[in-house]
Amino acid sequence: MPEGDTVWQAARRLHTALAGKVLTRSDLRVPKYATADLTGHTVLDVTPRGKHLLTRIEGGLTLHSHLRMDGSWKVYANGRPWSGGPAHQIRAILGTADRTAVGYRLPVLELIRTADETRAVGHLGPDLLGPDWNPDDALENLLQDPTRPLGEALLDQRNLAGIGNVYKSELCFLLRVTPWLPIGELPADRAAQLPALAKKLLEANRDRPTRITTGRRDQNLFVYGRAPRPCLRCGTSIRRADQGDGARERPTYWCPTCQPDPTPPPGRIPPPGAGRSRTTPHRTTN
Repeated sequence: MPEGDTVWQAARRLHTALAGKVLTRSDLRVPKYATADLTGHTVLDVTPRGKHLLTRIEGGLTLHSHLRMDGSWKVYANGRPWSGGPAHQIRAILGTADRTAVGYRLPVLELIRTADETRAVGHLGPDLLGPDWNPDDALENLLQDPTRPLGEALLDQRNLAGIGNVYKSELCFLLRVTPWLPIGELPADRAAQLPALAKKLLEANRDRPTRITTGRRDQNLFVYGRAPRPCLRCGTSIRRADQGDGARERPTYWCPTCQPDPTPPPGRIPPPGAGRSRTTPHRTTN
């Protein structure tokens, strides 16, 4: 599941492979840009912005992509077989004399002018892994709607950019509150800790192949994907429920002992022992 640290890693791989090199192959497999030809142009840099990737190319162009749930960029040495999925899932190919970057299952892919990047990412809040990070602004954004559930506020990239469903669940556990707590009811001392804690988690994992929030080698995560296994802190069975605004539900995990009320709305909690997530907490590193 791509989150801010995963996208940061993808940007670094793409930048290492492409930056400063001339494109010898260009194939954008979306109808609007099917005739666009970037061959002969030099890639200037690849920059992450929250969960977005900005590949800047000479001539004032930016290839903007977003991985969402299933997208990925793979980098291959020329002559090596591609293994990111079937050919019909390829949305972009950028090749140089020695490397080829292949974008699979990219739900967002557009070629825009670099001067217009704000149209694609200008709505984002402070980036947890970016040079614009400002914890005070992030907290102010989060608290603008005090009735909003904490988990929903954390996922809103307009508040702060880079948190996904895994970090949402893990942050709430570390703060000892449920994701359904109205953010305005978050105790002031824990609200003050939240931006720094979020940044600490993402920074600690941006160079790791496997995401770890526990500091333990035997268990990578405290709650995400662990229902109905016992809580690492108290032994209570981890629970799972859906959380969202009705248009987009996300599987959410919490410990009912370490994270007391409020609980999810009725009908969103599977019975105890059911619903172990199929979502892996690991990240691919290709």
